[in-house]
Amino acid sequence: MSLLLLGRWAEGEQQAWLQALQAAMPGEQWLLETPRTAAEAATVEAAIVANPPHGSLQGLPNLRLIQSVWAGVDKLLGDPTLPAEVPLARMVDPAMNEAMVHTALWAVLGLHRGFFRLQAQQREALWRPLPQLRAQEWSVLVLGLGELGGRVAMALAAQGYAVSGWSRSPRRLDGVHCCHGEAGLAEAMAGADTLINLLPLTPQTQGFFDAPHLAACKPGAGLVNLARGAHVDEAALLAALDSGQIGHALLDVFAVEPLPPTHRFWSHPRVTVLPHTAAQTDARSAALVVAENLAALRRGAPLQHLVARTRGY
Repeated sequence: MSLLLLGRWAEGEQQAWLQALQAAMPGEQWLLETPRTAAEAATVEAAIVANPPHGSLQGLPNLRLIQSVWAGVDKLLGDPTLPAEVPLARMVDPAMNEAMVHTALWAVLGLHRGFFRLQAQQREALWRPLPQLRAQEWSVLVLGLGELGGRVAMALAAQGYAVSGWSRSPRRLDGVHCCHGEAGLAEAMAGADTLINLLPLTPQTQGFFDAPHLAACKPGAGLVNLARGAHVDEAALLAALDSGQIGHALLDVFAVEPLPPTHRFWSHPRVTVLPHTAAQTDARSAALVVAENLAALRRGAPLQHLVARTRGY
């Protein structure tokens, strides 16, 4: 049997993944493109994928697992030809989780202490110290309490911030005030100095940060989007930034990537742009996750991080 490594890759990316996977799973047979014959297709036991072209996982009669190497699976689920009967697992990479926590801590600290404002003052040679609030005086709302959001919320709480978390269904996390449902959301958004978006992208969360939700935020709040660009209505966000309703936006993801050079986000004085680098999957640790799931598949043990397709994550 063989393993299929398929996706949309940057230059050299597929080879780097192959090397990491071979180190984690020596002796496996690999296919690096869609099988060309029925006999070759019949050998594929599992597909390790990075948002492959739609239709590329059809015609694999012995496929038993689709393992994504990315945390988000919205693009995979957008493929109407994705085999419905094959288990789909998303990537939960310990190294990427740690990197996301670091980025969230940096973003909250920068907003809480006014470091982004001080950076703007530097460009004007303006010496103007800002008031220094304590961490417990700064309220943070983490939207989405899955693997990433839960870790981020608890890490911020450990630093002394007043942390709330919102999720689709009830959750309990140490040191975090958890809420759910529309009533809980409205109250949490109205009181947050910083909002961190780590929601999954589903039909229900597409365009989540629209004009009504932005208007429901505490005036001058900071928005940190580390999830998906499609969560944000960009025109509504620009209007909220221009009016001061949103004091600062730190954005790692965008509706169109790379962000076009003429986009207003690049030059807006209240926007910090990251080129989708808040937390990148580390092929070395992710390959071990893939190896563990493949070993579980072969011995008939439960698979980790399976996607509930009806929920979208």
